[in-house]
Parts: sequence; C-alpha cells; structure tokens
Amino acid sequence: MSSTSAQAAPYTAPLTKDHKKVIFASSLGTVFEWYDFYLYGSLAVIIGKQFFGGLNETSQFIFALLAFAAGFAVRPFGALVFGRLGDMIGRKYTFLVTIVIMGLATFLVGILPSYETLGIAAPVILITLRLLQGLALGGEYGGAATYVAEHAPNGKRGLYTSFIQTTATLGLFLSLLVIWGCRNFLGKEDFESWGWRIPFWFSVLLLAVSVWIRLQLAESPLFQQMKAEGKTSKAPITESFFSKNGKIALLALLGATAGQAVVWYGGQFYSLFFLTKTLGMDPNQADILIAIALALATGGFIFFGWLSDRIGRKKIVLAGCLIAVFTYFPVFKALTHNVNPALESAVAASPVTVTADPDRCAFQFDPVGKAAFKQSCDVIKSALAKKGIPYVNAPGPAGSIATVSIGGANLSSFEGESLDSAAFKAKSEEFGKQLTDALKTAGYPAKADPAQINKPVVIALLTFLVLLVTMVYGPIAAWLVELFPTRIRYTSMSLPYHIGNGWFGGFLPFTAFAIVAATGDIYSGLWYPIIVAAMTVVIGALFLPETKDRDITE
Repeated sequence: MSSTSAQAAPYTAPLTKDHKKVIFASSLGTVFEWYDFYLYGSLAVIIGKQFFGGLNETSQFIFALLAFAAGFAVRPFGALVFGRLGDMIGRKYTFLVTIVIMGLATFLVGILPSYETLGIAAPVILITLRLLQGLALGGEYGGAATYVAEHAPNGKRGLYTSFIQTTATLGLFLSLLVIWGCRNFLGKEDFESWGWRIPFWFSVLLLAVSVWIRLQLAESPLFQQMKAEGKTSKAPITESFFSKNGKIALLALLGATAGQAVVWYGGQFYSLFFLTKTLGMDPNQADILIAIALALATGGFIFFGWLSDRIGRKKIVLAGCLIAVFTYFPVFKALTHNVNPALESAVAASPVTVTADPDRCAFQFDPVGKAAFKQSCDVIKSALAKKGIPYVNAPGPAGSIATVSIGGANLSSFEGESLDSAAFKAKSEEFGKQLTDALKTAGYPAKADPAQINKPVVIALLTFLVLLVTMVYGPIAAWLVELFPTRIRYTSMSLPYHIGNGWFGGFLPFTAFAIVAATGDIYSGLWYPIIVAAMTVVIGALFLPETKDRDITE
C-alpha cells in the first residue's frame, strides 16, 4: 500500500477514539473563544454606561452596540489573515494564535478603566480590544470547521461538524450563566458598578485551559498529506477569490451565510435586546429565559447536522431562513403579548403620535457626544426612546413646535436651542415629568410586570427562535467545507462565513435598534433580518449546489 493510500484510509473509515477526542478538544476550545466574544454583547447596556458616559442614555446603548459590531466588522479581515496562515502552515498553529489573542483581549476589557477615569481614551481602547477579538474569531471558526471536517468520514461530516456548530450557542449560554451567577451573588448595584468585570477576568482561566487543549491537538492528517506531497497553496487569497472560485465564495455569502447569520443573531441576540430594552424585562430574568431556551434547543444543532447527511445541507438551511421570514413578526408580537401585555394594551388603547416638522427632526446619532439635540421634535423623541415607548410620526406645519398625543392627552414640546445648559435641563425635566404622568394615566407601564409574564409561553417562543437557529447553523459548516478544495479551504470558507456573520449578522442588533429609534415602531427592526433571509432563500435555491455526497479528500 502506498503512503498516499495509507493516509487516505481514515476518511472512508469510521472515526477512531483518538479522532473523537481531537474533535471534542477542538470544540471545547471553541466554546471558550465564543464565551469571550459574547460577554460583551450580553453586557452591552452596562458597558454603554461605563465607557460611553459622555452620551445620552439612548446614544450610550447605540454606541455600545456599535462597539459590539466593531468586533464583527473586522472578522473578515481575520479570516483572510489567519485563513492564509492555516492553508500555508497548518490548522493547529493558527488555533493557538487565535485563542491567545482572544483570551488576552477579553481579560484586558475586564481591567480597562471606565470613561469617568480615562475619558475618551476608554472607549477608544475598548473598541481596539473588540477589534482584536474580531480578528481572532475571524481565524477561529474556519479552522475549527475545516479541522473537524478533515477528520470525519464521508457521510458523517454534517454530524461531526455540527458539534462545532453548538459551540457558539454554548459559549453564549456559558456567558449568560456566569453573568447570572455574578449578578445574583453581588446584587444589581455592585454588579453594575464593578462586578460586571468578573466574567472578563474569568477568561484568564479559560485561556489557560484552551491553550492546554490546543497543545494536545495533532495537525489535520489531510493537511499533513497535502503538505508532504507539496500541494499546499502558495497564494491562498489569490486562488480563493481571484479565480473561478471567487464566484462560489460570493454565492456562498449571499445564498447561505448571510441568511444564516441574521437568523442566528435574530433568534439569540436581538431577542435578548428586545426583551430587555424594548419590553422592559428585568435583565436577570431575561438571561434565565434565554438560557432555558438555549438548553432546550441546542440539541437541534446535532439533529439537523445528522439530518443533513441524509437529505442534504441546502434544504435544511434554506427552510430555516424561509420559516424565519414568515414567522418573525408574529413571534415577536407574541413576545410582547406574553412579556408586557400592559404595554400592548396601552399602545392599542392610547397610541402615541409625534407631530412635527420633518425638517426639524434630527437623526440623534452623535459619535463624540458633543451634539446637543435641542429642537422640539428631538426633545420628544429622545424622551420616548429612553422610555422604550413606541410611537408613530405625523408631519406638522413647517416651523411648528412638535407635539405628542397620548390617547386623549396632548403635550407641546419646547424649542431649546436658545437656552443654556441649565435652563434646557430644567425644561427637559419639567417636560419629562409631564410625559411620564401622561403615559402613566394612559396605562403605559414603566417596566414589564414580572407577575404578568407568561413564562412557559415566552420560553416556548424563544425555543422556537433558537430551533430556527439550529436549522440554519447546524449544517452550514459541512456545506461550506464541501464547496471548496482542500488547498484553499480554510481561506475560501472563512471569508464568506465571516462577512455573513460578521457584517450581515453582527450589525443586526445595532441596525435594528437604529431603525426602531427612527421610526418609533418596535417591530420595524425585524425587516432587516427578514429581507436578508429572503434574499438568501432565493439565491441559495437558484445558484448553490447540494454537496452532501462530495468527497473532500481529492
């Protein structure tokens, strides 16, 4: 038997005990890396207060989400850098580099002084650390998926790569669990003051475990064989994207990963933001309900990965996207009904309408926290956005003072551009009190009433959203791996995956929240994931092949 034949045998035989151990170790290390990355998203509201203290409350949250998205923005660049290294020098060494960068950047977020101490340097350093996390994660996923797939036998790649697919959700689950434990042990005040840093400090321990795990891994035998035969790529980026392979990468982005990404982030992250920021649910309770849904639905990753080995990857991923298109609006409206029925009733009985000259309404988005939104329209919308109150916009006469109607009550705003800071603050507080009283009279709740939350139904709705996540995400790794040849697989699959998940998915919370703030409709942000998922269904169905029967050993 030739050397090549001897090395090729494992890919048509069942996985050995050692291979399973390698896959477990690879998956466990990836869980820790996702934990590090998602801590920030889970603590976005607190981090907004700590590091964007120069902004108003609404802008704090928007910029916290924007800093969260910054980590996603650079993931494609990490995919190029580390994908190239992985295709040229090996999967194992790339793993070690990415986990060290991720772990150290996460720990540094935990010890970074706040805006109150460092001023503008605090958010600048924070965003820099988020960028490092994004670069590291950009190199992680493609390597993990490629590594596991190159150990799996034909006919079982969907099943075995599905274990890698569980790691993102398990990392999110672990982050929520640690946050919940710290918040309950310390109490809300201490946790929001300094205790939020503990989960970031905990990453040092996870880093040590992860590095030890990665050091136990052997190089992918398929890559070793290819390297021994002198077949590794000398220019993975050029071969991946500046040849006929580039068309496949583009189709993989638009027809697979873009839709998968918005369903993933819509079902897990945006739902969490919606519960806490829009519906006013206590963050501790929201974390618990999301964690229960994750625990109930996570097995779906394995099931749909296994099922994709039998009926195909394409059918399952596109079906998940299509179901999301038709169910997102009713599911999120059902969440409102079962989490905050008082808000739903108040909106129906006493809708809020802002009447203003459209030309006198600013888009309240201030990168440096120096702008003063003092026009009468801005005063009303800022106050409503802070309270999470939905409203509709109506055009008013040119130059008129903006008004807000709440059921039968009408309040006039004020023009604050000629007022100094003290006078504007006093007028804003006076108007805010009038608005609060009018909303209370109309039946608008300040927060969701825990006694009115229908927990079983909420858990069922959240579990449904996570099951859609498992449909689109469980088979995606095997589908991407099988689309590209071994010599450029790491690079080729990483870029469309991270553009899809880093840009289309990572910007979902920020984009959706900004849409809601501008329109006043708490559901309008859902149009973003729905449109992207619908695009993926059409392009994927028409142009991407089914790959479950492909032999990737070449």
